[in-house]
Amino acid sequence: MTPQFQPEQARRIAQAFAEENVDYLFIGKSAAILMGYPAVTQDVDIFAPRHLENSKKIVSALRKVGFELVPTLEQSILQGDDFVQIKNGPFDLDIIFAPDGIASFAEAKSRAVILAEFKLANLRDIIASKRASGRDKDLIDLSYLERFRQEYDKNTTRIIRSR
Repeated sequence: MTPQFQPEQARRIAQAFAEENVDYLFIGKSAAILMGYPAVTQDVDIFAPRHLENSKKIVSALRKVGFELVPTLEQSILQGDDFVQIKNGPFDLDIIFAPDGIASFAEAKSRAVILAEFKLANLRDIIASKRASGRDKDLIDLSYLERFRQEYDKNTTRIIRSR
């Protein structure tokens, strides 16, 4: 059976990252699911800036959550490899230091959505990243994600106006 993303996994990451003061955003389909997108995915996707001090905090936080980081995996995180896939923990986690279609972490962070304890890349950035990846499985999601984004934006605007 393939593992499936659960919001509790994101809560555990968010809590540990908050305790360690990690700079990050949830990204990918897991972030969209946290916004209400009706889908499934296998892992939690994190977008982080490529800074050594932040990467050290990531390593510490992941250990608190129960990830076993072998030296090569820890080194990949510390040096900010573009894409770090972790499958030897309590759940699957991808750390992305350079997602396709997003110019910089700072730009993505300036457009981020804060929803409860979750720091999320906005849906436009999630869609841009999936489009730029060119992977078949990401391209299949694009029309659904775009329709979800339109509804999400409409509902969010309605909520803001009614306050």
